[in-house]
Amino acid sequence: MVTTVLEPLTSASPLAPTRDPRDFVTPDQWEKLTGLLMRDYPFDSVMAQRVLGQGIAYLITAMECRGQGLGLGPGSIVDIGVHMMILDTVAYAEFCQKYNGGDFLHHVPDVAMKVDGSVARTAQQLARHGFLVDQPLWDADSSKCTPCRPGEDGH
Repeated sequence: MVTTVLEPLTSASPLAPTRDPRDFVTPDQWEKLTGLLMRDYPFDSVMAQRVLGQGIAYLITAMECRGQGLGLGPGSIVDIGVHMMILDTVAYAEFCQKYNGGDFLHHVPDVAMKVDGSVARTAQQLARHGFLVDQPLWDADSSKCTPCRPGEDGH
């Protein structure tokens, strides 16, 4: 029997081109969302952009993995960027239309935190999908894992 251990990935997969989360929203939307993050959280512009970028990378990866039952979910820091995207509902609906085959990626939270390694596996999926992983944002609370429902095609 062969056991494969997946190490945390800190850069994009060599098989996929590096993808920039900024390419998935307009410059005006990027500026608006980073401004909202700085308004609502104790983030400077650098941290707001890091959180937003990882949130967008997560959403795109979740959309590309839909139907696979992978139980993807971000930790609480990256989740802040995801929620900021979702809260701008008109722009988020357009984002889902463009990148999720016209289907809305729903928010499906769970009360209990899963303690199953899902946050670390999600970061690995981002890397496999060509995104650079901001590892400190994922490591900060990966032991707590994610409140997203297992196996859902939603966030």
